[in-house]
Amino acid sequence: MAIDLSDSDLFKTSSYVGGEWMPDSSHRLAVTNPATGEVIAEVATTDASGTLKAIAAAHDAMQSWREVPAKARAQVLRRWFDLMMAHQEDLAIIMTTEQGKALAESRGEVAYGAAFMEWFGEQAKRIDGDVIPAPSSDKRVVCIKQPIGVVAAITPWNFPNAMIARKAAPALAAGCSIVIKPASETPLSALAMAELAERAGVPAGVLNVVV
Repeated sequence: MAIDLSDSDLFKTSSYVGGEWMPDSSHRLAVTNPATGEVIAEVATTDASGTLKAIAAAHDAMQSWREVPAKARAQVLRRWFDLMMAHQEDLAIIMTTEQGKALAESRGEVAYGAAFMEWFGEQAKRIDGDVIPAPSSDKRVVCIKQPIGVVAAITPWNFPNAMIARKAAPALAAGCSIVIKPASETPLSALAMAELAERAGVPAGVLNVVV
């Protein structure tokens, strides 16, 4: 059963790795509506080799993403925010169907999650360093902040949208890439967010979702 959405392309049933939706596998995860027990989707799962592929893709993509100017990273996050709010109703329907919270609460969570994109997008332009006095009068200690590596984000079932946004937004703002492992009960929200991230201009490999 597919969920009735205004934008059916938000209904994804496979992992997103290196900018590509992974092909179907023989191993599938049944996602159920907790209110009815009905199976709403069967999502292709990723094995260890697929996870390693996602990590490698994230590592490779970060080498160029870290060099993208902060203002440009902020613009990508702003577009992601705009797309999440434009598709708030569809994202809320997906969340309610797979997670079970009231639709009004799901709408609120989508707005809350999107706000992280907006906030950290602006903060990307304010990642400043420091000049620290040194023990010697003829020296100064200069501190700069740099992205350190690939972020791994394991997210819970009870906030399937906001907790992804809370982790992905600061990672991308800082110039890091990310591999997201959503809860097995609620992978559809994560995959819909990945679709919108791609539309927002997040480069291939910078954001990956493994189910």
